[in-house]
Amino acid sequence: MPSVGYSFKEITMREIVLDTETTGLSAASGDRITEIGCVEIIDKRITNNTYHVYLNPEREVSREAEEISGLTLDFLKQFKAFKDEYLGFLDFIGSSRLVIHNAPFDIGFLNYEFSLVGANLIQYDTVVDTLAMAKAKYPGSPATLDALCRKFSVNNSMRLKHGALIDAELLAEVYVNMSVEVRQNTLFGSSKPQDVNRPQTYQIPDREFTASEDELVAHRENLKKIKDPIWNML
Repeated sequence: MPSVGYSFKEITMREIVLDTETTGLSAASGDRITEIGCVEIIDKRITNNTYHVYLNPEREVSREAEEISGLTLDFLKQFKAFKDEYLGFLDFIGSSRLVIHNAPFDIGFLNYEFSLVGANLIQYDTVVDTLAMAKAKYPGSPATLDALCRKFSVNNSMRLKHGALIDAELLAEVYVNMSVEVRQNTLFGSSKPQDVNRPQTYQIPDREFTASEDELVAHRENLKKIKDPIWNML
């Protein structure tokens, strides 16, 4: 499996927001992935590029998991198993950084599936865990996906059940909001106390022109000269 790490010295930053649904809560007990949803983010902008697949887990879905996702084994039997789909998944994520809410859960299941097909495992230190990020940024506040949607006024009314693609789309919006806040506070500080109950959103204007190839080459060379750049903190 390709590395999912990311170098902040690159011109374009591609990140993949990812969510999974499973047959249960424990990959160690043999539970399997039933659904994968991914959303592409480039330079903290959500694109229309997504990846979504249902998977035949080749085992029963627990009652608890079925209540959460609404997925049953009868429904999932019509789809391919992970071993027949994982190359397409790897092709989509490429070498991009993964963004996951409660990353140890999803990475644990993905690595279990990869171990069954002999693929390389994902390293935890190359993944952004938005649950840990939210707990550090908003200590004492609820850090569930629903709570963060409320905080940033992200419409989650369609989330009647947990769905991998729906949850990845919601998390992408939440993550962009949190990332912009981190960038604003890190680079410029906070001029006045923030109202933690008021959603903080910022509009980043589009570029009005495209950089030439010569400018991009010169920019890459200049970036190599900067020691400990501030964007490594973000």
